Amino acid sequence: MFKTKNKYFYLIIFMCLCLIINLFGGFMSVKAEENDLTPNSKASCLMEFETGKILSEKNSLTKLPIASVTKLTMLLIVFEKIDNGEIDVEKEITISKNASSMGGSQVFLEEGENCKIKNLIKSIIVASANDSSVALAEEVAGSEKAFCELMNQKVDQLKLENTHYENCTGLPAPMQYSCAKDVATIMREVLKHPLYFEFSKIWMEDFVHSGDRVTTMANTNKLIKNYQFCDGGKTGSTNEAGYCLCSTAKKDNLRLISVVLGSKSSKDRFGESKNQFEYGFNNFNLTKLVDKTLNLSTQTKLEKANQDEILLFAEKDYFEVLKRGEQSNLILKIDLPKTLKAPLKKGDVVGKIQVTENDILIDEINILVNCDIDEISYKNILKTIAEKWLI
Repeated sequence: MFKTKNKYFYLIIFMCLCLIINLFGGFMSVKAEENDLTPNSKASCLMEFETGKILSEKNSLTKLPIASVTKLTMLLIVFEKIDNGEIDVEKEITISKNASSMGGSQVFLEEGENCKIKNLIKSIIVASANDSSVALAEEVAGSEKAFCELMNQKVDQLKLENTHYENCTGLPAPMQYSCAKDVATIMREVLKHPLYFEFSKIWMEDFVHSGDRVTTMANTNKLIKNYQFCDGGKTGSTNEAGYCLCSTAKKDNLRLISVVLGSKSSKDRFGESKNQFEYGFNNFNLTKLVDKTLNLSTQTKLEKANQDEILLFAEKDYFEVLKRGEQSNLILKIDLPKTLKAPLKKGDVVGKIQVTENDILIDEINILVNCDIDEISYKNILKTIAEKWLI
């Protein structure tokens, strides 16, 4: 009887030890996952889209060649010009000898053939086509060199101090470089343009040339097929740059941007980007603190106006991303007068929402009038008095 009890006792001790080892090992693996997400890359960055907050980084400000990831800045400039009405995506352009001679990734454009701008954009996003990139640069700015000036002006405008371009394709050049954080910031701007997502999720598609010649394009971003939450990205690889990837994924309301530069292999860049996404989705939550669709004027009265009520809205949404278990230190204060006098115009700024943390101002959001409000006329005053008297 004593031996049986002794046997159970040692079994219980053994099971407890196994449990402790597993828990400790699990804790260590979580720490390793957080601190070593991209072990085979020179630099990396994980950014949350809405806030631009960096969730994980490694050498994120180190200047490195980024190969075809360069094309993200080109796409950003083109998208902005489309939005401004400067570029018609349906326009057909004639391919130059210079553009058709580009090596590397291409869709084999021929000198003199006509292509729609829309199709050139698609081939850049899907197949990283160098020939399409140069053709588009020549159309927009007259030459690739002139387009590079626009690219450098754009990064200056975004205050990105660790990026400089000498070409629009990402082919090796002595003074062409960027860093993981700058790449993430550029991608964040690109993702604000819906046209990008029309093409970013295409896995395979034919590029139809003049004369019905066909080049089959395959998406260079394999995460589109192999990771269910990924819906966009830009690859790049040269001997100098190694294997690079900037990609984006969305799960529920959380969109993340992953940058991996200088990976040792194509498999590494995709695996490490996926690791970053999983870390972000498993450890962070996004909360909308200010909703631009909500009426803020419940306590505001109108004076000398031809209407009784006013609708006021925040100029933009405001978000906060926090690691799970963390408490927010942000405080919101609405600064809005109790009364407003007509006339008022749609878009007039009549107040502000102040966002502070530890008594430090983090951001200010304008409160806007949503429609024109005219001053009441004497005729309307008399009409109102008459209506009340008749009642």
